[in-house]
Amino acid sequence: MDIKGTVTSGQGKGAYFMGLPVYKTQFEKQLNFSPFPGTLNIKISEEEIDTIHRIDEDKLKIIEGKENFGDVLLIHATLNDKIEGAIVFPKKTTHKENILEFITSKKLKETIGIKDGDSVKISLKY
Repeated sequence: MDIKGTVTSGQGKGAYFMGLPVYKTQFEKQLNFSPFPGTLNIKISEEEIDTIHRIDEDKLKIIEGKENFGDVLLIHATLNDKIEGAIVFPKKTTHKENILEFITSKKLKETIGIKDGDSVKISLKY
């Protein structure tokens, strides 16, 4: 299942949460890599939101939060047919539904020169 969107600036909170031990070790175990402390935010259309809603929940993996930190659901994904990573769905978020958060081991804005406004394709892996 492919989803298209546009890279957009985030709130800067992803770096904090991705670095927390409660999440970091579980991400490493689920993804087999240490995620970069931050997320790539991708703005999607209403049509693509409907696509996200069609994902079977049993296809999502769970990262368990502790205390005040909420659970995070994730699904493996590939960015532009090149970069392996995952889309994360934090249970506690301030993002609107039209923003997806992609995680990987690299800082994509530096590594592949991706910038706000660039079109991207996310391929979800079941």
